[in-house]
Amino acid sequence: MAIELSVEYKRLNAFFADYTKNISRGGTFIRTDKPLAIGTDFVFKLNVPGLGEPLALRGRVQWIVEPAQATSDQEAGMGIGFLWESEAERERIANHVERLMTESLGPVIYDKLVGRRRRGDDDA
Repeated sequence: MAIELSVEYKRLNAFFADYTKNISRGGTFIRTDKPLAIGTDFVFKLNVPGLGEPLALRGRVQWIVEPAQATSDQEAGMGIGFLWESEAERERIANHVERLMTESLGPVIYDKLVGRRRRGDDDA
């Protein structure tokens, strides 16, 4: 894969919002006025505050919104589906992000953000 893009999050909470809304579901949306063609495979690096190294992820363009098609509800850009080498790779990235979010937000807020019940909540 010769194409590499960099996505930079200026604030950690912007990454957390994107992660819980999109990334954890297997894809994301990259805002750009120059979307790649549908079906293009590429590597993109998520630069996230608090992570020393960028998260390098492989993706494929699933759909695009050209600048001329953009509206106030839908910005120009491209919808990306992740391409995982293995389930172990997907789990490694998910665990890494979960650890970052838990350290930053605390476990209770993290669990509420991702809609997960805390262990012991069902033990009443």
